Amino acid sequence: MGDDKTVTFAVITNDEIDEAAIRRAVESVQSGAVVMFSGVVRNHDGGRDVQSLEYQAHPDAERFLAECCATVAAETGLSIAAAHRVGKLEVGDVALLAAVSAAHRREAFDACELLVERIKSTVPIWKRQSLASGTTEWVGL
Repeated sequence: MGDDKTVTFAVITNDEIDEAAIRRAVESVQSGAVVMFSGVVRNHDGGRDVQSLEYQAHPDAERFLAECCATVAAETGLSIAAAHRVGKLEVGDVALLAAVSAAHRREAFDACELLVERIKSTVPIWKRQSLASGTTEWVGL
C-alpha cells in the first residue's frame, strides 16, 4: 500500500482481471474510501438476448488506457487503476474494472465515474455481441 496519490495502473488483458491487484494499486493508508466499478457482461441488450461478447482492442489501446488513467489521476489528485479485458467473454464475466481511492467516499465515487466515462469514450476498444438469434453485431461504432 503506497502513499503516492497519483499511482496509476492500467492494463489490457486476455486473462481474467485480477481484482486484488487493481485494489492494491490504489490503496493507501491515507484513503478512507476505495471505490471499484465492475463492468459485467449482461444477458440482454435492447430487449434482445445476448449470449457472449467479444472485445477487440487497437494495438495502442493499453497506451490510451494508461494516458486516460494518468489524466484522471492528475485532474483529481487521486490514485487511479483500471483494467479492460479483450477476447471472448461470457455472460457474467468482468470486462472492465476501475478503481479509485480517496480520503472520502464522495470524491472516490465521482472520480470513478469520471474514469469509467473517459475510458469508454477515449480508449479504442470495440465490442461485438453474439445474440441468441444467431446474429452478431458491433456495438457503439
